[in-house]
Amino acid sequence: MSTIVFFHAHPDDEASQTSGAMARAVEEGHRVVLVYATNGDHGSPAEDMAEGETVVERRRKEAAESARVLGTARVAWLGYADSGMTGWEQNDVDGSFHGADPVIAGQALADILDEENADVVVGYDWHGGYGHPDHVKVHNVLHRAVSLAKSSPRVFESTMNRDALREQMRQARESGLIPEGESFDPDAGGDDGNPLGMAERDISFRVDVSAYLDTKRAALGAHASQPDAAGILAMPAEAFNAGFGTEHYIDVAAMQAGGLPATDGRGHGARPEGQPLSDGWFF
Repeated sequence: MSTIVFFHAHPDDEASQTSGAMARAVEEGHRVVLVYATNGDHGSPAEDMAEGETVVERRRKEAAESARVLGTARVAWLGYADSGMTGWEQNDVDGSFHGADPVIAGQALADILDEENADVVVGYDWHGGYGHPDHVKVHNVLHRAVSLAKSSPRVFESTMNRDALREQMRQARESGLIPEGESFDPDAGGDDGNPLGMAERDISFRVDVSAYLDTKRAALGAHASQPDAAGILAMPAEAFNAGFGTEHYIDVAAMQAGGLPATDGRGHGARPEGQPLSDGWFF
């Protein structure tokens, strides 16, 4: 049995991004640990909030339910405030993750990696997939933590396959699943002005999580107070299955072993030229 630590920015990010791999790892007998950088306090208040209940309290309850659904062994919180989107005044308020000292935040994560004697740690690509300040910070803190940890976990980065997204959008429009004009363009700028995710040539492997789609739906359902999760759950089944049945990862160690600077976001190619993207895993 190995221990895999998944490091996410906000409660619900695990459900949409890595819950398939998490469920598979649990099924295979691995210990899965989930670390949230922030408390998600800029999330939307639930419609059924109890008197005196705060958004943070609700999101912690939702995170606990998601962990139960996925079989997560431990949920840890670094305790930072949600920084909001790029340019929001919350980016720089005291306690925001965006404004956190990377050494202090990195040490907090490193301590968890050492407590767990982690074999694998999973974070985000160089711009957090779409440029959200907290997601970008996850990437930076992840690598700082690994440099500070006494343990030596193998590092992977969750990302989105921009080429696959583009093709899925084309097919969805042609089949009528998504009305013309309502789909999004993965090549358009995200929150940081960069295209979404990474080009396929810069991704190390994919993980087929189609067998865990019901679990992924249940994890998203645990966070259904949040519009993003609710919106995903409202997708037609065919579109949901196509969009969330595969997860994509960058194997940082493999790239670095090949002499490639894996974390600078400039697209050095994660595989030899001409080698197609194939299924892979963390071990």
